Amino acid sequence: MTPGARVQALIDLTDQLASVGGAADAAASAYFRARRYIGSKDRSWIAERLYAGLRRRAHIDWWVDRVLERLPTSPPPAARHRVIADLLLTGEPAERVAGWFDGGPYRPDPPSRAERTLFAELDGKSLDHPDQPRWVQGEVPDWAIEALPAVFGNPVELQALADGGPLDLRVNPLVGSREEALAALTAAGIEASPTPLSPLGLRVVGRPPLGTQPAFVSGLVEVQDEGSQLVALLTDAKPGMAVIDFCAGAGGKTLALAAAMANQGRLIACDIAGQRLERAVKRLRRAGVHNVERRVLDGSSAQWLKRQAGRFDRVLVDAPCSGTGTWRRNPDMKWKVGLEAVANLTVLQQDILGRAAALVRPGGRLVYATCSLLPAENSEQVTAFLAARPDFQVVPIAELWAAIIGTPCPCDGDYLTLTPGQHGTDGFFAAVLERRPA
Repeated sequence: MTPGARVQALIDLTDQLASVGGAADAAASAYFRARRYIGSKDRSWIAERLYAGLRRRAHIDWWVDRVLERLPTSPPPAARHRVIADLLLTGEPAERVAGWFDGGPYRPDPPSRAERTLFAELDGKSLDHPDQPRWVQGEVPDWAIEALPAVFGNPVELQALADGGPLDLRVNPLVGSREEALAALTAAGIEASPTPLSPLGLRVVGRPPLGTQPAFVSGLVEVQDEGSQLVALLTDAKPGMAVIDFCAGAGGKTLALAAAMANQGRLIACDIAGQRLERAVKRLRRAGVHNVERRVLDGSSAQWLKRQAGRFDRVLVDAPCSGTGTWRRNPDMKWKVGLEAVANLTVLQQDILGRAAALVRPGGRLVYATCSLLPAENSEQVTAFLAARPDFQVVPIAELWAAIIGTPCPCDGDYLTLTPGQHGTDGFFAAVLERRPA
């Protein structure tokens, strides 16, 4: 592809995300699948520029609004404006970029008057400017600074969110050990090392293609952030137990639970989306898991849930949430969630917690987890739940950590609270709640 054609593809993808929505990774994958003629180097350039632009969107939009004298109430900048500003603010000379906008085959149309202003004003400028407010400097929505200043006002955390997360793998004990997995990756020329917190984790250097690697194809390793691995471990599922993954999604934690249970016992993966559960089938087979029952929670499942009341030793609720803890991996998501959405999610979380609690047997445990950093979705939800359900009590994370993992616990208090800056994981919260014996 010519440089101009690459830029046009980048504009198309940026516009698609702004107008249609959806996750950036899914949009990019669909875009490239429909255009298989795009070579690997071109795909890499387009994808890298797309994600990098999303990571500095606040800076880009601030500059576009400033140069074009747009009002605060104006709609978001056009995709072309964003791409032009991003290219110029990251060091591309205006003359070169303008040459790509010549209206040639597969290349962008010539610049408009407003775009010519951008070329003139942004040439030689850098992303940072002393007039930028804190939320622009930190590349987070303005509401996030107010909601959680301890994290979103912390330079260390903001840098960790901006840098992107590493590639973490979970070793599958059903297939082999961490030492065997590390040896297999090393033999394939992939550099990795044990994760500092999870005894099953490996952290890979770079972004090597894993799909065809023997360690992945055989089910020996699975992609899973270290924080997510810890949530599954602290569920403390054991062989022979009855366990339910109440919000299983595509089955990442279900796989970890099945491995902990050594394929022995009853394990049910539930979700409201049947398509997500279907996507888990291939992963389960590859991992050698055969004790999982999948069940869609829809309008017809009320009677089934009623019959399951009090039957489970462990109930894991990885609740739908704002995803603020995953912004380093999903930079587009930070601009799709606001305080109203968070308020709606807390209502949904309360409902899910109530339904899931009914499934726990006396003496069993309910594990509530999110990939959020917001207290409203985390500790405040648990406090409200315990006030309504005095038959449940907190099991301090430090006690579980000592019994299950054996290394020093990485956080204080009763709950697991992980942040990218402090722990090098995605942001995660988990509370283990035990139902008092009858």
